[in-house]
Amino acid sequence: NNGKQYGSEGKGSSSISSDVSSSTDHTPTKAQKNVATSEDSDLSMRTLSTPSPALICPPNLPGFQNGRGSSTSSSSITGETVAMVHSPPPTRLTHPLIRLASRPQKEQASIDRLPDHSMVQIFSFLPTNQLCRCARVCRRWYNLAWDPRLWRTIRLTGETINVDRALKVLTRRLCQDTPNVCLMLETVTVSGCRRLTDRGLYTIAQCCPELRRLEVSGCYNISNEAVFDVVSLCPNLEHLDVSGCSKVTCISLTREASIKLSPLHGKQISIRYLDMTDCFVLEDEGLHTIAAHCTQLTHLYLRRCVRLTDEGLRYLVIYCASIKELSVSDCRFVSDFGLREIAKLESRLRYLSIAHCGRVTDVGIRYVAKYCSKLRYLNARGCEGITDHGVEYLAKNCTKLKSLDIGKCPLVSDTGLECLALNCFNLKRLSLKSCESITGQGLQIVAANCFDLQTLNVQDCEVSVEALRFVKRHCKRCVIEHTNPAFF
Repeated sequence: NNGKQYGSEGKGSSSISSDVSSSTDHTPTKAQKNVATSEDSDLSMRTLSTPSPALICPPNLPGFQNGRGSSTSSSSITGETVAMVHSPPPTRLTHPLIRLASRPQKEQASIDRLPDHSMVQIFSFLPTNQLCRCARVCRRWYNLAWDPRLWRTIRLTGETINVDRALKVLTRRLCQDTPNVCLMLETVTVSGCRRLTDRGLYTIAQCCPELRRLEVSGCYNISNEAVFDVVSLCPNLEHLDVSGCSKVTCISLTREASIKLSPLHGKQISIRYLDMTDCFVLEDEGLHTIAAHCTQLTHLYLRRCVRLTDEGLRYLVIYCASIKELSVSDCRFVSDFGLREIAKLESRLRYLSIAHCGRVTDVGIRYVAKYCSKLRYLNARGCEGITDHGVEYLAKNCTKLKSLDIGKCPLVSDTGLECLALNCFNLKRLSLKSCESITGQGLQIVAANCFDLQTLNVQDCEVSVEALRFVKRHCKRCVIEHTNPAFF
């Protein structure tokens, strides 16, 4: 292509620059200058509706010039990050008045020798904004960058990105072959994009019927209505992360969808993974609605949903009997009665986090240990009501336990550790941080029986250097987190 490269300058306008170098001085004629000026003017008139790649980039960085330097493009008119659209790069200048002097041909770049399938494989590792920039290099890269196989996922990050506009431009381009729908798009990740609003989610809902995974964590401007649109219009959605979206209080179908699917609407939401961490306004009634509509849930995370109580957990167990992983960490109103409801999940439950649930005692632990015998992970950090009796009952009933966190449980001592070591031989991770009653003797018993231990946290524990060295000798792959300056 005679070395032509396609770049952007100034206020999002397009220009064609040549890297062809001459061994002798060459002064362009007046006609050549006029033609080049005319063509630059034509390129600068291209608008956002031109079918081409979208460039998503921060507003405070310089533009991509002459194919080198910064690979970003921004709009200086609005002062915000936008999705700029450009046409595919031309292959050569063919105006009849232009007569280029005889110049030596440049050697082909090494990457241009790669076959198309290898280039597509390389592009598959790039995030969305970098993929769009690659589409500006040359015509071949443009065609490869918009290969449908590369657009199963859209991933945008950054607080300043105008996500609503970026999603609109990208979905419009991806809908060219299949009008109004993006049949290939399965995953959209816009976590941390605080400028995302209901308008952006509505674009996704309208254009992405095959969507299976949506992550909008930290996007606190979205509301229940936008989430309802997505789950109603994307029937294959299985993974939803709305953590940190403080306005979201429920997950349900829209009213229209509920009426249309009235007899079966309780089974129409196929979500299996739901993360509502830091959704502070979620209450028991909202959890009741979620459970009634998302009956296929297997992974549910409700960390720091501080308004939830034991009553909400009762609703959850009634409708969602397939839950494998559940977190109610920092839900201060959850007590032993809530654990009694959770225990009804029985052997299906593999992961449970009740960290900093101050109302949980040995009674609740006994319920879980008795009925959830296949439990693999338990986080009970900060549950100060747990004693050696609770740990003993847990160790004898959940012998396949692999990870246990009982940090900041001051009533747990070496007695509980001994029982744990003699029953849970597959233990790989153990946290005893700030357990004041733990000594080196308890650690030595653990190390002598749990050879597969990989992580041990004994920070702020009164443990001798000799005990730590004993653990290191017997558990050679174990990483010890400690606060003893004499051990290294």
